[in-house]
Amino acid sequence: MYRILTIAFLLFAAKFAIAGPEQPWSLSSDKEGIKVYTRHVADSKIKAIKVECTLNATPAQLVAVLMDIKTCGEWVYHTKSASIIKQVSPSDIYYYSEVNIPWPVHNRDFVAHLKVTQDPKTKVVTIDAPVISNMVPAKDGIVRVENSTGRWVITPVDSSHVSIVYTLHLDPGGSVPAWLINMFAAQGPMESFKGLKKQLQKPAYKDVKLAYVQD
Repeated sequence: MYRILTIAFLLFAAKFAIAGPEQPWSLSSDKEGIKVYTRHVADSKIKAIKVECTLNATPAQLVAVLMDIKTCGEWVYHTKSASIIKQVSPSDIYYYSEVNIPWPVHNRDFVAHLKVTQDPKTKVVTIDAPVISNMVPAKDGIVRVENSTGRWVITPVDSSHVSIVYTLHLDPGGSVPAWLINMFAAQGPMESFKGLKKQLQKPAYKDVKLAYVQD
């Protein structure tokens, strides 16, 4: 918003509940190798989002970026702040993020739980990113996102490329105009993934290795 609301409202943000199979995905945007799809979700005014792309990175490099919460504001669309509030392990963290929303709508914030798992046979990495309620007190003037579930599925293609499928469905809470919902649904994911491609090129992630992710 994962980083995920934040890779999240945006992408990020979230009650990222993954939409059911009964509705087909509709291609919303296809630029720079990044495809953004949307589809209707029963009993929700918010469309689900799916992003598909292939990036020049190893699974460890991509996971390192996604779990590097302090740099979230460098690439995740409209992120104002992000910080870890609890670290269970290197692959299991809780983080708080505030999302900048254009005036006159109030900013949103959320706590997301990011947990990384990897299939030992296929090497496919999954990052689940549900939003957690009541872990941090609500703040005046900021609307708390309380319902959200998101997921990254990262599949190795070869030694230097990964295929990504990111799914998100969120309830931003409060009163949100249709134009703002549409902006985040279409523009947010595209801008975040463009930023992700640039973030992966930074020296900090060039030779990264993670004990819990096998390339």
